[in-house]
Amino acid sequence: MEKSTVLIIDSEAKMRRFLRAGFELSGYNVLEAENGADGLKTATFSKPDLILLELILPDLSGAEVLEHIRAWSNVSIIIISGVSGEDQKVRLFKAGADDYVVKPFGMAELLARSEAVLRRYYKSTAENPVVVVGPLSVNFATREVELNKRPMKLTRKEHRLLTILAKHAGIVVTHDQLLREVWPKNRGDVQYLRVLVHNLRQKMETDANNPRLLLSESGIGYRLLNRLEAAVG
Repeated sequence: MEKSTVLIIDSEAKMRRFLRAGFELSGYNVLEAENGADGLKTATFSKPDLILLELILPDLSGAEVLEHIRAWSNVSIIIISGVSGEDQKVRLFKAGADDYVVKPFGMAELLARSEAVLRRYYKSTAENPVVVVGPLSVNFATREVELNKRPMKLTRKEHRLLTILAKHAGIVVTHDQLLREVWPKNRGDVQYLRVLVHNLRQKMETDANNPRLLLSESGIGYRLLNRLEAAVG
């Protein structure tokens, strides 16, 4: 079974070392960031399965980092903080935190909470083989793609690209990752990818020049909206 990856966003080096040791001993891959900006960058490019987020950071607040991540990702996030106030916990849960652990805590408790959060996430993913984004529906089990409840006619590469984006709905997928997965044997350049995205938008967007479902993240990659974003949009 593939190891889960945890990203620790905490300004205290001692705390990061403590958490890294505990999670690595339990079989996790561990990434670190000492401030909010680095944490957001690592979350975008490395796509961890779980984020441990301290609220007090030198640049952004943990609440701001949470808000930024929830704008494009449903990754599991556990807040770790020395503040135990109920009002703050409620605000952060409403903002999208999956759990809240008050310092000081034992590693056994944190690992148990982490495993529980990940189980819920993996169970939800396994039970929902169909990704629905506005009028678009992608069924991983049957490989069927529908737009406004009508089958879409896609080329093999268009289908492959859309499937990858749907599996990461709400999350930015980098140019390099898409090139590796769409052209695994003979990787093309970014221009090939732009053409493929353009063709896909022509088929799925109401206005291909003003896309609302398949978005570009300048200099990084592409992102398919998730269900909540599409509903708000």
